[in-house]
Amino acid sequence: MSGSGLPDELWRKVIELGIHSSSFTYKDLCCLSISCGRLHRLSNEDSLWSHLLSSDFSLHNTSTSSSSSIKSIYKIRFEKDKEKKLMAHTRAVLRKESQIVEHSRKILEIEAKLREETHKLKATDAESSNLRRVRQASVALNVWQPEVVRGRHKDIVEQCVVSVESRLHVLDMELRLCNQQIAGFRKAYREQKQRLVKAKEELRNMKYHPLREYKLTGSEEDECNRKRKKLKI
Repeated sequence: MSGSGLPDELWRKVIELGIHSSSFTYKDLCCLSISCGRLHRLSNEDSLWSHLLSSDFSLHNTSTSSSSSIKSIYKIRFEKDKEKKLMAHTRAVLRKESQIVEHSRKILEIEAKLREETHKLKATDAESSNLRRVRQASVALNVWQPEVVRGRHKDIVEQCVVSVESRLHVLDMELRLCNQQIAGFRKAYREQKQRLVKAKEELRNMKYHPLREYKLTGSEEDECNRKRKKLKI
């Protein structure tokens, strides 16, 4: 016995069982409605859409009228819910984009501080090297040496107006502090970079749409065009 020979009551029972067991969704019901005239008529019955309406949406704010079918009400609720989800998705995308901007801003800020601290480190290291040469020249004055060399060392010592040992101690502390600061900035930079990469990946996933992103190759597009021409014929 073919399916076309089954009475409407049996078809209606099959569809009801599918919907009540939650294996049938609104998509399945819409697919049934375009398969043939008989299933189109049966799938539009209010009893079927009423169950989907109550299971998919809350009914406390649903406005019903005697002229509207349950399927029409479902469509209205579906469009409203779709719009609400789209707005929520748009807000989530905007939040993620603002996070990316914030991560980028922090990275630029860290880079500026890192450059400043690196420049300070180089200046401190240069001053420390100069003072060590002064200390070496001061020690060299205590031993015999040619007058020309002695005069050069004496000039180096006389040009220094600060206490060499105390200043070297301060500079050594500054060098250690600069190195600690640079290490901290580099760690913060790596962390912000990782957060930026993660946020960009999340944004890419949020914006991904399989149909929008898919691009046909030349041969695939030619094949699709040939199939369209055959269908038109």
